[in-house]
Parts: sequence; structure tokens; C-alpha cells
Amino acid sequence: MLIADEFFLIAHNDSRGKARLHPAATGLGLAAGLLGELILFRRITVASGLITVLDRRPPADALAHTVLDQLIGEAQHRAVRTWLSFLAQTGVTAVGERLARAGVLRRQENRRLLRTSLSYVPVDLNAAAWPAARLWTLLERPEPIAVPDALLLGLIAATGLTREVLFSAEPQAHHRLSGLIPTLPAPLKELVGHTEAAVGAAVLRGIP
Repeated sequence: MLIADEFFLIAHNDSRGKARLHPAATGLGLAAGLLGELILFRRITVASGLITVLDRRPPADALAHTVLDQLIGEAQHRAVRTWLSFLAQTGVTAVGERLARAGVLRRQENRRLLRTSLSYVPVDLNAAAWPAARLWTLLERPEPIAVPDALLLGLIAATGLTREVLFSAEPQAHHRLSGLIPTLPAPLKELVGHTEAAVGAAVLRGIP
């Protein structure tokens, strides 16, 4: 499962598909996950607050392909914070649809008075809960944590989702999590830092 997919499931670990985060934090975390996927695919990099496209070849994943095309098509906009804000606007729908196509989630329309809202509910509650349980297990064990998982944990911490993963963890797991972000490769570490700053700014401004 890709970074943004697992972040989505952890942030919506609920039988009704309801988010456990401030909406702005959820969107920004998903946006960062999508950019992180492209860094891991070696299509882009991040340095000094700017995104640089390294490889224009489309990734195998359709959503990653779409995001890369957007970055290429709007090459005049390179600031990480700009792209986090832009991708956050559609992050829930984009990643929710990817998980629906994979059969992990089911689209559900909720009609109330004059408005209709869309949510994504788990097809299998155990499968939806697995990413959080998997990360908890990784932090409890002494084995090295792979870079993609370290990035996901960094985004969990940056958006305020730590409690969802470590609600029953031992103190050493919390300590290990705090030490993970400094060990990330520079582009990923910077992405996590920008995400945390963007979440803090959005929550302070009261952005829904």
C-alpha cells in the first residue's frame, strides 16, 4: 500500500469513514503523502523549500501519474507549501477514490436536507485498521525501519495522528518515533518539516 493510502486509513480509522483529524491536517497529510510517493519513486526531489522534477516518466500508479503531470504542467510554481495547499484541497477524494478502486473502501453518499456529502467507508474493518497496527509493531521492535515507513511515521507525527498509532505503546516506542525524522533522507525530512508547519498554520488560522 502506498504512503498516502496508509495515511488515509489511519486518519479515517472509523467504521463510518469519519476523519479523526482537523480537516486541514487531514488534507495536508494526504498531500504530503502524495508528494512523498513521488520522491520515493525518484520522480521529484525537495530542497530549500522548492520541488524539482527529476524524471518525467509516468509512475505506474495512476494518481501519482496525475500529480506528476500537475507538477510538470505548472512548473512555474515550485514551492512545497504551495503544492501542499493545492493538493490538500482534493486529497481526501483523490486518495479515497484510489482506495475504492483497490476494493479497500466503498464510496458512500450521505444526503441531508439540501446537501449531499461523500464519505469512504471500509470494506473490511480489520484491513482498514492494519496500517496503524503495523506501524505500532514496527516501533515496538528493535529492527531498523524502512525509509517509506519512517516517512509515514513522520507524517503521522507532523499532523497530530501519533495517538492513533501509539495509544497503547511503551515509552520506548514514543522515543523511537521522535528519533526517526532526523534520520530521513534530506528531501523527505524537509517535506515532513513543511507539512508540520503548514498544519500548524492552518489550524491557527481556523481553516476548515
